[in-house]
Amino acid sequence: MVRRVVTGVGQSGKPVIVSDGEPPVTLQYTHTPGFARSLVWNTASPAVASADPTRALESYVPAPGETIALTVTFPPASVFADPDWDPVAAGAEQLAGTPGLAELFELDNPGMHTTPTVDYAVVLSGEIVLDLDGGETALLTPGDLVVQNGTRHAWRNNGTEPATVFFVLIGAGGTA
Repeated sequence: MVRRVVTGVGQSGKPVIVSDGEPPVTLQYTHTPGFARSLVWNTASPAVASADPTRALESYVPAPGETIALTVTFPPASVFADPDWDPVAAGAEQLAGTPGLAELFELDNPGMHTTPTVDYAVVLSGEIVLDLDGGETALLTPGDLVVQNGTRHAWRNNGTEPATVFFVLIGAGGTA
């Protein structure tokens, strides 16, 4: 479980904790055991939110200037090799669970995708491989940080334990 602490300003004008617990938009995938996603926060534009925006999110690809913060737990690759794993059901679950983003994943190269975003990633637990389109890879361990600049990539867990990564996606326009 991911713990989310949200602060705000109380009626007294002093900072308060307005929420402390599991993010309300959390999904434990049933068709891919061990795969989980928690939407931590999102913004329509850089602004202090007076209400929790996570339940109203329509796309997991933020528009320019918007942000999304989420955690993703990646199961070991062995889950995908299990004869009981149903890729069709898992794909449908992804489409329903991460609209906008799931459609960007390539059917002919599982896991590969490109988003019009600048992403900050922090490995929280486990080991995960950042697999880039050009053939470069990076094995990442807890505490490692990634700035993902709109490039074609995939995340692969070649280990035996789940890997959890915290992401902040920032909608970007054009290329640098």
